[in-house]
Amino acid sequence: MPIAVLASLAAGVCFAVAGVLQQRAAAARPDEEALSPRLLGRLARDPLWRRGIALAVLAYGFQSLALAFGPLSLVQPLIVAELVFAVPLSARLHRMRLGPREWCGTCAVAVGLVLALVSARPHGGRPGAVGPLSWLLVLGGTGVLVCCALTVARLVSGPWRASAVALAAGAVMGVQSVLLAATVDRLRHGLPYALAAWQTYALVVASVGGLLLIQSAFQQGPLAASMTVLDAVEPLVAVTVGTAVFGETVRTGWPVGAVTAAGLALAAAGIAVLDSSPLIAALHGRGPDGPL
Repeated sequence: MPIAVLASLAAGVCFAVAGVLQQRAAAARPDEEALSPRLLGRLARDPLWRRGIALAVLAYGFQSLALAFGPLSLVQPLIVAELVFAVPLSARLHRMRLGPREWCGTCAVAVGLVLALVSARPHGGRPGAVGPLSWLLVLGGTGVLVCCALTVARLVSGPWRASAVALAAGAVMGVQSVLLAATVDRLRHGLPYALAAWQTYALVVASVGGLLLIQSAFQQGPLAASMTVLDAVEPLVAVTVGTAVFGETVRTGWPVGAVTAAGLALAAAGIAVLDSSPLIAALHGRGPDGPL
Protein backbone atom coordinates (compact mmCIF):
# COMPACT_ATOMS: atom_id res chain seq x y z
CA MET A 1 0.00 0.00 0.00
CA PRO A 2 2.79 2.57 0.73
CA ILE A 3 4.18 1.90 -2.74
CA ALA A 4 0.77 2.62 -4.27
CA VAL A 5 0.49 5.91 -2.37
CA LEU A 6 4.00 7.09 -3.26
CA ALA A 7 3.67 6.04 -6.91
CA SER A 8 0.28 7.79 -7.17
CA LEU A 9 1.68 11.03 -5.77
CA ALA A 10 4.69 10.76 -8.09
CA ALA A 11 2.30 10.30 -11.01
CA GLY A 12 0.35 13.36 -9.89
CA VAL A 13 3.48 15.51 -9.74
CA CYS A 14 4.63 14.29 -13.17
CA PHE A 15 1.19 14.91 -14.68
CA ALA A 16 1.22 18.41 -13.15
CA VAL A 17 4.61 19.39 -14.56
CA ALA A 18 3.73 17.75 -17.90
CA GLY A 19 0.55 19.81 -18.12
CA VAL A 20 2.39 23.03 -17.29
CA LEU A 21 5.03 22.41 -19.98
CA GLN A 22 2.47 21.43 -22.62
CA GLN A 23 0.25 24.41 -21.87
CA ARG A 24 3.20 26.79 -21.98
CA ALA A 25 4.17 25.49 -25.41
CA ALA A 26 0.60 25.42 -26.74
CA ALA A 27 -0.17 28.95 -25.52
CA ALA A 28 2.57 30.28 -27.79
CA ARG A 29 0.87 28.95 -30.92
CA PRO A 30 -1.45 31.25 -32.97
CA ASP A 31 -5.21 30.93 -32.55
CA GLU A 32 -5.76 29.82 -36.15
CA GLU A 33 -4.02 26.53 -35.38
CA ALA A 34 -6.60 25.60 -32.73
CA LEU A 35 -8.40 22.29 -33.38
CA SER A 36 -6.20 21.75 -36.45
CA PRO A 37 -3.74 18.86 -36.96
CA ARG A 38 -1.19 21.60 -37.72
CA LEU A 39 -1.17 22.39 -34.00
CA LEU A 40 0.12 18.93 -33.11
CA GLY A 41 2.62 19.06 -35.97
CA ARG A 42 4.07 22.37 -34.81
CA LEU A 43 4.08 21.37 -31.15
CA ALA A 44 5.92 18.15 -31.98
CA ARG A 45 8.86 20.33 -33.05
CA ASP A 46 8.91 22.20 -29.74
CA PRO A 47 11.45 20.75 -27.25
CA LEU A 48 9.43 22.10 -24.31
CA TRP A 49 6.29 20.30 -25.46
CA ARG A 50 8.22 17.08 -26.06
CA ARG A 51 9.53 17.24 -22.50
CA GLY A 52 5.94 17.58 -21.32
CA ILE A 53 4.90 14.51 -23.31
CA ALA A 54 7.88 12.55 -21.94
CA LEU A 55 6.86 13.46 -18.39
CA ALA A 56 3.27 12.39 -19.14
CA VAL A 57 4.58 8.99 -20.30
CA LEU A 58 6.59 8.73 -17.07
CA ALA A 59 3.46 9.63 -15.11
CA TYR A 60 1.54 6.78 -16.78
CA GLY A 61 4.39 4.49 -15.71
CA PHE A 62 4.01 5.59 -12.09
CA GLN A 63 0.24 5.20 -12.38
CA SER A 64 0.64 1.62 -13.66
CA LEU A 65 3.01 0.87 -10.77
CA ALA A 66 0.49 2.29 -8.31
CA LEU A 67 -2.32 0.19 -9.77
CA ALA A 68 -0.14 -2.92 -9.42
CA PHE A 69 0.02 -2.37 -5.64
CA GLY A 70 -3.27 -0.64 -4.88
CA PRO A 71 -6.91 -0.36 -6.02
CA LEU A 72 -8.17 2.23 -8.50
CA SER A 73 -10.33 3.72 -5.73
CA LEU A 74 -7.09 4.71 -3.93
CA VAL A 75 -4.90 5.59 -6.90
CA GLN A 76 -7.25 7.85 -8.89
CA PRO A 77 -8.09 10.28 -6.04
CA LEU A 78 -4.39 10.68 -5.20
CA ILE A 79 -3.50 11.45 -8.82
CA VAL A 80 -6.11 14.23 -8.80
CA ALA A 81 -3.70 15.98 -6.43
CA GLU A 82 -1.91 17.11 -9.61
CA LEU A 83 -4.14 20.19 -9.55
CA VAL A 84 -2.62 21.35 -6.26
CA PHE A 85 0.82 21.20 -7.90
CA ALA A 86 -0.01 22.33 -11.45
CA VAL A 87 -1.94 25.56 -10.86
CA PRO A 88 0.56 27.12 -8.39
CA LEU A 89 3.48 25.99 -10.56
CA SER A 90 1.93 27.64 -13.61
CA ALA A 91 1.49 30.88 -11.67
CA ARG A 92 5.05 30.66 -10.36
CA LEU A 93 6.48 30.30 -13.85
CA HIS A 94 4.56 33.42 -14.88
CA ARG A 95 5.93 35.26 -11.82
CA MET A 96 2.49 35.71 -10.35
CA ARG A 97 1.13 34.70 -6.96
CA LEU A 98 -2.17 32.99 -6.35
CA GLY A 99 -4.53 34.84 -4.05
CA PRO A 100 -6.99 33.32 -1.56
CA ARG A 101 -9.65 33.14 -4.26
CA GLU A 102 -7.45 31.12 -6.62
CA TRP A 103 -6.22 28.80 -3.85
CA CYS A 104 -9.79 28.19 -2.72
CA GLY A 105 -10.91 27.45 -6.28
CA THR A 106 -8.04 25.03 -6.90
CA CYS A 107 -8.50 23.21 -3.61
CA ALA A 108 -12.29 23.08 -4.11
CA VAL A 109 -11.85 21.27 -7.44
CA ALA A 110 -9.26 18.84 -6.04
CA VAL A 111 -11.15 18.09 -2.81
CA GLY A 112 -14.48 17.85 -4.64
CA LEU A 113 -13.12 15.31 -7.12
CA VAL A 114 -11.49 13.26 -4.36
CA LEU A 115 -14.76 13.20 -2.39
CA ALA A 116 -16.75 12.14 -5.45
CA LEU A 117 -14.31 9.41 -6.49
CA VAL A 118 -13.81 8.00 -3.00
CA SER A 119 -17.52 7.96 -2.15
CA ALA A 120 -18.73 6.53 -5.48
CA ARG A 121 -15.90 3.95 -5.74
CA PRO A 122 -16.88 2.42 -9.12
CA HIS A 123 -15.94 -1.23 -9.65
CA GLY A 124 -16.80 -4.34 -11.64
CA GLY A 125 -18.30 -4.27 -15.12
CA ARG A 126 -18.07 -6.42 -18.25
CA PRO A 127 -16.63 -4.45 -21.21
CA GLY A 128 -16.77 -7.47 -23.52
CA ALA A 129 -20.52 -7.93 -23.14
CA VAL A 130 -21.58 -4.59 -24.65
CA GLY A 131 -23.75 -4.73 -27.78
CA PRO A 132 -23.50 -2.56 -30.93
CA LEU A 133 -26.53 -0.43 -30.00
CA SER A 134 -25.02 0.51 -26.64
CA TRP A 135 -21.75 1.48 -28.30
CA LEU A 136 -23.65 3.55 -30.85
CA LEU A 137 -25.44 5.43 -28.09
CA VAL A 138 -22.15 6.06 -26.27
CA LEU A 139 -20.33 7.36 -29.33
CA GLY A 140 -23.34 9.34 -30.55
CA GLY A 141 -23.91 10.96 -27.16
CA THR A 142 -20.22 11.83 -26.89
CA GLY A 143 -20.27 13.36 -30.37
CA VAL A 144 -23.24 15.56 -29.44
CA LEU A 145 -21.55 16.67 -26.21
CA VAL A 146 -18.30 17.51 -28.03
CA CYS A 147 -20.14 19.51 -30.72
CA CYS A 148 -22.10 21.45 -28.10
CA ALA A 149 -18.96 22.21 -26.08
CA LEU A 150 -17.06 23.43 -29.14
CA THR A 151 -20.03 25.56 -30.19
CA VAL A 152 -20.06 27.20 -26.76
CA ALA A 153 -16.29 27.72 -27.06
CA ARG A 154 -16.90 29.88 -30.14
CA LEU A 155 -19.32 32.08 -28.21
CA VAL A 156 -17.17 32.79 -25.14
CA SER A 157 -13.65 34.01 -24.55
CA GLY A 158 -10.79 33.84 -22.06
CA PRO A 159 -10.76 31.08 -19.43
CA TRP A 160 -14.36 30.12 -20.29
CA ARG A 161 -13.30 29.22 -23.84
CA ALA A 162 -10.45 27.07 -22.52
CA SER A 163 -12.89 25.32 -20.18
CA ALA A 164 -15.38 24.68 -23.00
CA VAL A 165 -12.71 23.08 -25.20
CA ALA A 166 -11.46 21.13 -22.17
CA LEU A 167 -15.01 19.86 -21.67
CA ALA A 168 -14.93 18.43 -25.18
CA ALA A 169 -11.48 16.97 -24.54
CA GLY A 170 -12.56 15.43 -21.25
CA ALA A 171 -15.57 13.79 -22.91
CA VAL A 172 -13.38 12.25 -25.61
CA MET A 173 -10.77 11.08 -23.10
CA GLY A 174 -13.48 9.60 -20.90
CA VAL A 175 -14.70 7.50 -23.83
CA GLN A 176 -11.07 6.73 -24.66
CA SER A 177 -10.75 5.20 -21.18
CA VAL A 178 -13.83 3.09 -21.88
CA LEU A 179 -12.45 1.95 -25.23
CA LEU A 180 -9.14 1.12 -23.54
CA ALA A 181 -10.97 -1.07 -21.04
CA ALA A 182 -12.74 -2.87 -23.88
CA THR A 183 -9.46 -3.35 -25.77
CA VAL A 184 -7.63 -4.68 -22.71
CA ASP A 185 -10.52 -7.09 -22.11
CA ARG A 186 -10.14 -8.42 -25.65
CA LEU A 187 -6.37 -8.69 -25.32
CA ARG A 188 -6.93 -11.33 -22.66
CA HIS A 189 -8.17 -13.56 -25.49
CA GLY A 190 -5.12 -12.85 -27.64
CA LEU A 191 -3.76 -10.12 -29.90
CA PRO A 192 -5.57 -11.33 -33.09
CA TYR A 193 -8.91 -11.10 -31.26
CA ALA A 194 -8.16 -7.50 -30.23
CA LEU A 195 -6.96 -6.50 -33.71
CA ALA A 196 -10.17 -7.87 -35.22
CA ALA A 197 -12.31 -5.51 -33.10
CA TRP A 198 -13.28 -2.01 -34.21
CA GLN A 199 -12.85 -0.76 -30.63
CA THR A 200 -9.08 -1.09 -30.96
CA TYR A 201 -8.97 1.31 -33.89
CA ALA A 202 -11.55 3.62 -32.33
CA LEU A 203 -9.20 3.79 -29.34
CA VAL A 204 -6.41 5.12 -31.58
CA VAL A 205 -8.74 7.73 -33.14
CA ALA A 206 -10.03 8.83 -29.71
CA SER A 207 -6.49 9.09 -28.37
CA VAL A 208 -5.32 11.32 -31.22
CA GLY A 209 -8.51 13.39 -31.18
CA GLY A 210 -8.32 13.77 -27.42
CA LEU A 211 -4.71 14.89 -27.61
CA LEU A 212 -5.61 17.55 -30.19
CA LEU A 213 -8.49 18.82 -28.07
CA ILE A 214 -6.35 18.92 -24.93
CA GLN A 215 -3.62 20.93 -26.63
CA SER A 216 -6.26 23.26 -28.12
CA ALA A 217 -7.68 23.78 -24.62
CA PHE A 218 -4.19 24.57 -23.33
CA GLN A 219 -3.76 27.00 -26.22
CA GLN A 220 -7.02 28.83 -25.58
CA GLY A 221 -6.52 29.81 -21.96
CA PRO A 222 -4.69 29.38 -18.64
CA LEU A 223 -3.91 25.97 -17.22
CA ALA A 224 -6.28 26.40 -14.28
CA ALA A 225 -9.21 26.77 -16.68
CA SER A 226 -8.43 23.66 -18.72
CA MET A 227 -6.79 21.09 -16.44
CA THR A 228 -9.47 21.43 -13.75
CA VAL A 229 -12.23 20.70 -16.27
CA LEU A 230 -10.27 17.82 -17.83
CA ASP A 231 -9.71 16.22 -14.43
CA ALA A 232 -13.41 16.55 -13.61
CA VAL A 233 -15.03 15.53 -16.91
CA GLU A 234 -12.83 12.58 -17.90
CA PRO A 235 -13.61 10.37 -14.86
CA LEU A 236 -17.23 11.55 -14.80
CA VAL A 237 -17.79 10.42 -18.41
CA ALA A 238 -15.86 7.18 -17.88
CA VAL A 239 -17.83 6.29 -14.73
CA THR A 240 -21.15 7.27 -16.32
CA VAL A 241 -20.52 5.09 -19.36
CA GLY A 242 -19.13 2.30 -17.20
CA THR A 243 -22.24 2.16 -15.03
CA ALA A 244 -24.77 2.69 -17.82
CA VAL A 245 -23.21 0.39 -20.43
CA PHE A 246 -20.60 -1.90 -18.84
CA GLY A 247 -22.64 -2.74 -15.78
CA GLU A 248 -20.16 -1.24 -13.33
CA THR A 249 -21.52 -0.51 -9.88
CA VAL A 250 -21.08 2.58 -7.73
CA ARG A 251 -21.90 3.15 -4.11
CA THR A 252 -25.26 4.88 -3.71
CA GLY A 253 -27.76 5.67 -0.98
CA TRP A 254 -27.50 7.88 2.06
CA PRO A 255 -25.03 9.36 2.95
CA VAL A 256 -22.76 8.10 0.15
CA GLY A 257 -24.85 9.57 -2.66
CA ALA A 258 -25.03 12.92 -0.88
CA VAL A 259 -21.24 13.01 -0.45
CA THR A 260 -20.72 12.21 -4.15
CA ALA A 261 -23.15 14.94 -5.21
CA ALA A 262 -21.54 17.41 -2.80
CA GLY A 263 -18.11 16.57 -4.20
CA LEU A 264 -19.23 17.18 -7.77
CA ALA A 265 -20.93 20.44 -6.78
CA LEU A 266 -17.79 21.58 -4.95
CA ALA A 267 -15.64 20.80 -8.00
CA ALA A 268 -18.03 22.70 -10.30
CA ALA A 269 -18.02 25.70 -7.96
CA GLY A 270 -14.21 25.66 -7.89
CA ILE A 271 -14.05 25.66 -11.70
CA ALA A 272 -16.46 28.62 -11.84
CA VAL A 273 -14.37 30.52 -9.27
CA LEU A 274 -11.18 29.96 -11.27
CA ASP A 275 -12.75 30.79 -14.63
CA SER A 276 -14.07 34.11 -13.31
CA SER A 277 -10.79 35.06 -11.61
CA PRO A 278 -9.04 38.10 -13.20
CA LEU A 279 -5.69 36.76 -11.99
CA ILE A 280 -6.21 33.39 -13.72
CA ALA A 281 -7.28 35.19 -16.89
CA ALA A 282 -4.08 37.23 -16.74
CA LEU A 283 -1.96 34.07 -16.69
CA HIS A 284 -2.77 33.26 -20.32
CA GLY A 285 -0.37 34.66 -22.85
CA ARG A 286 2.19 35.78 -20.27
CA GLY A 287 5.77 34.69 -20.34
CA PRO A 288 8.13 34.92 -17.37
CA ASP A 289 9.07 38.47 -18.34
CA GLY A 290 5.60 39.79 -19.14
CA PRO A 291 3.06 39.50 -21.95
CA LEU A 292 4.14 37.50 -24.96
